[in-house]
Amino acid sequence: MEERISSFFEARFNQQAVSCRKLSGGASQETWMIDCEDHSYILRRPPGGVIPEDARSIGPEKEAMVMAACHTQSISVPEIIHIFTPDEDLYPGYIMRFVAGETLAHKILRDAAFDAIRPKLAQQCGEMLARIHAIPHTEVAGLVRSDAISEIDRYHKILRHHGHPHPVFELAFQWLREHVPSNRPTTLVHGDFRNGNLIIDHQDGLAAIIDWELSHLGDPMEDLGWICVPSWRFGEIQHPVGGFGLRDDLYAAYEAAGGTIDREAARFWEILGTLKWGIMCLVMIDVFTSGLDRSVERAAIGRRSSETEMDLLLMLEGEI
Repeated sequence: MEERISSFFEARFNQQAVSCRKLSGGASQETWMIDCEDHSYILRRPPGGVIPEDARSIGPEKEAMVMAACHTQSISVPEIIHIFTPDEDLYPGYIMRFVAGETLAHKILRDAAFDAIRPKLAQQCGEMLARIHAIPHTEVAGLVRSDAISEIDRYHKILRHHGHPHPVFELAFQWLREHVPSNRPTTLVHGDFRNGNLIIDHQDGLAAIIDWELSHLGDPMEDLGWICVPSWRFGEIQHPVGGFGLRDDLYAAYEAAGGTIDREAARFWEILGTLKWGIMCLVMIDVFTSGLDRSVERAAIGRRSSETEMDLLLMLEGEI
C-alpha cells in the first residue's frame, strides 16, 4: 500500500512521499498519513478498498463531495485535494490536506493545554452547525433523506433482530413515538457531529470537522442533539455539549449564525441519539459473540449498552 500511494503522488502531483503510514484511528475507514516535503495529506478509503454491501456510509466520493461543498462555504473542514476515479489504482477513496490538532476526547477535556479554548468550543460548534445547515441542497445532490420516524423504525428493527429483551429501550421507543417533532425544512446533516470527530487546536479551537460518511438530508436538530448525547461527554456529564460546554452557548451561537432552534426537537434527537448508540452497542455484542471480531475493544463497547439504559432513564425523568 505504501508503494502504491508513493507511486500515485509522484505520478499525479510530482511530489515525493517522504513517509507514508497507516493511522490507528478510525474504526470504519482506512486512514493513511502521507508526508511530503512541503505538505502533509490524509488518504481515506474503505478497508481494503471494498465498500461493504450493508454499509450505511454514503461512500468516499459523496463524502468528499460534501466536504468540498462545505469548504467553499468557509466551514472548518479539511481541503479535498483529489477524489479517486474508477480507473485509478487507489479507488475508491480521496485525499485531503492534513489539519493539525487533537481528536482524542479525553485529552481535549482534561489536558491543561486546552483549558483556555475549552469554554469557547460550544459556541464554535453552534456557528459551524448553522453554516452546515445553510448549505443549499443543490450543492450536496444525491444524499438520502432520513427523518425521525424512519430512524425510529430502523433501530427498532435492529433491536428486535437482536432478540434479547431490553425494557428500557422499549420504553424509550414508546416515548419517542409519542413525541415526534413536527416536520421542518430538511437541511444537510453531518450525522455524526460529536466530540471525537472534531479536530481541536489548543490555541484556536475547532480546526476541522471530520468523518462525514453518515451525511444525509434531514432535521437539523439531529446534529444539535447528537453532540449532547451523554456518551459523547466522556465523563464530563455536567457539560452537555461534548463534555466541554452548555446547551445555551451552543444554541445562542447557532441562532446568531442564522439558524433556528427548536429546543423540544433538539431534546427529542438527544434522546433518540442515546437510544441509537445503545442499540449500536448491542450490535457490537453480536459482532463479538459471532467471532467476526473477538477484540477486547469490541466487547467493551458492547457492554456500554447498560450505560445508555441508565442514561435514558435519567433523560426521560429530565435529570440529565
